[in-house]
Amino acid sequence: MIERPDETDSQVERGGRIPGAPGAAAFVLDAREASEIPVVIAAPHGGRIYSPFLLRDFRHSKSTLLRLEDRHVDKLAKGVASATGASLLVAHAARAMIDLNRAPDDVDWEMVERAAHPAGGAPMPSRRARSGLGLFPRRLPGLGELWRRRMGASDLAERIAGIHEPYHLALEAELARLKERWGAALLIDLHSMPPLGTRPGVPAAQVVIGDRFGASCHGSVVAATFAHFAQCGREAAHNRPYAGGYVLERHANPRKGIHALQVEIDRSRYLDSAFAEPGAGMAGMIEDLAELVRRLAPVVADLGQDAGAWPLAAE
Repeated sequence: MIERPDETDSQVERGGRIPGAPGAAAFVLDAREASEIPVVIAAPHGGRIYSPFLLRDFRHSKSTLLRLEDRHVDKLAKGVASATGASLLVAHAARAMIDLNRAPDDVDWEMVERAAHPAGGAPMPSRRARSGLGLFPRRLPGLGELWRRRMGASDLAERIAGIHEPYHLALEAELARLKERWGAALLIDLHSMPPLGTRPGVPAAQVVIGDRFGASCHGSVVAATFAHFAQCGREAAHNRPYAGGYVLERHANPRKGIHALQVEIDRSRYLDSAFAEPGAGMAGMIEDLAELVRRLAPVVADLGQDAGAWPLAAE
């Protein structure tokens, strides 16, 4: 459920609920009633709210939770949305509680009490879940198991119903609203990544653009994206090692005018050397991403106009 806080703040909607954190919204959607551009910027891993019971169950020091965050990517997203007029959806619930870029059934059932397993037995977990990074993160390299106990049935259900489901319903509704106004809409699903390794003679990518190998976005949008980063002097890679996850799988539908890109940003380009706080590169990265949005918005609007012309042509 989404609630409008008051009439004076009618453009900001706080939705969902974080189990164990009374009064805390799971996400915030900031969208202008008369949208200026057909673009939504989302930060599903930007959350930094950890409930007391989550911290109590965590085996390690709180500082290690930063490894699960897309640290301060919410600040990037907010800066870009403010500069461009794009709609903005930012998760407040931490990824450690639930990963919004995973399907609701992408569960490693070994970390869940047997009484909570699906009737008929638990299905085989996905590769991501087996690696420790399913819907509920379980392990991290160098740390091992993250939690002191298995998750109970009510805990599992509350996290999905309070955070995952309303977040995706809000994103779906905002994309539909923009598509209705413009004929097409673009989701930029913003993430951050550790610095990528280099190969001899090949500079490491600062940005990875994921379009699920062409399935989630029109080629003209992808081409404009790479042209922009080349002009900025930022090395960009395509789909490797990040092609896009559940967010793109669920929401992208180019044939129906809903386009989506996953954009991964090298953390060293906008955070300090400890990858903990905003660094000297934050302002420059915001400006480059804002200019990307300005460049893509008319491309998407043109796609919407072209789609709208088809019925007239048929007549």
